[in-house]
Amino acid sequence: MNLNKTEVAEALKKVKSPAGNVSITESGELKNIQVFGKEVDIDLEVKSPALNIRKKLESDINTVLFEAFGDVKVRINIAAKPIQQGPQGPPTMNKVKNIIAVASGKGGVGKSTITANLAVGLAKLGYKVGLVDADIYGPSMPLMFDIVHEKPKVQVIDGKQYMMPVESYGVKVMSIGFFADPRQPIVWRGAMATKALKQMFGDVWWDELDYLLLDLPPGTGDVHLTLVQSVPVTGAVVVSTPQEVALADARKGVAMFQLDSINVPVIGLVENMAWFTPAELPENKYYIFGKDGVKGLSEQLNIPFLGQIPLVQSVREAGDVGRPALLQDNTPVAELFKQLASAVNQEVENRNTTLEPTKKVEITTR
Repeated sequence: MNLNKTEVAEALKKVKSPAGNVSITESGELKNIQVFGKEVDIDLEVKSPALNIRKKLESDINTVLFEAFGDVKVRINIAAKPIQQGPQGPPTMNKVKNIIAVASGKGGVGKSTITANLAVGLAKLGYKVGLVDADIYGPSMPLMFDIVHEKPKVQVIDGKQYMMPVESYGVKVMSIGFFADPRQPIVWRGAMATKALKQMFGDVWWDELDYLLLDLPPGTGDVHLTLVQSVPVTGAVVVSTPQEVALADARKGVAMFQLDSINVPVIGLVENMAWFTPAELPENKYYIFGKDGVKGLSEQLNIPFLGQIPLVQSVREAGDVGRPALLQDNTPVAELFKQLASAVNQEVENRNTTLEPTKKVEITTR
């Protein structure tokens, strides 16, 4: 017996939505059904297409259709529903939905490593992701994404020339490192650095993105102020190690975003180098920089704690060879990075549900 679309749609009303106690039909997540004899193609669009959600949906759909029609061949395509916040910046960024600044009060805490893996993790969740290497004086993304020798192409759009970001591992990347000799230091005054940052917003064609991550330089300064004045930042993620000297600077980083004149929501804190695990003793944890320092800071400041990433050799090696550690399948640290990406995604959803869209910051000087 061949199936028909109406029968399949009726059966799918029994499949619960991951978003709540309604069916995938009622929630609007069921986008399309195609029936070819006893073969069924189903298209879904869900808010958070994480692996556990995908697996449960696939299992529920297969179970419901088997109970209704017996042995049916089912193909299920699950896409990410774009998170709509809709910031307005330069025309090149009109289709960028969420701009996330990744910051640290102190250098050397692994902020760029976190940013690179977070970008890949969000792309793996099904989102369209871009990354601006805004650490003007120490650009590292070309190395971390194995695109050191790449150069952005130029394309004419609507009669104007734009640079096109370089794509690697499903992430669109733009960095000042593409235009500088990696063996030479970038020695610029603040005005030159901020001009370069503005060009990476206004002269680069980003097209449609769910997330644009910004890897900021450490501390607080000209680049940070230029950022919040140039584009409306959806939220900030602050990275720190658990040691006291780093926590003091992380607190300052949080305070900068919370200034009345800036007012960018801090969506969470990340604890990097949370413990050391040697390869030969994978079950052991050595708390070299202290234990749970960032977790404690998040409780003090009432800011979400997004997760802990250990200090392990494979993370450093992955960055050095240009293949983010999240891509190392079936490793504990890859799983932690995936959890971090899911946590950030969830906090952005919470932020966009409860707060008004961000506006560009107007800072005046006397």
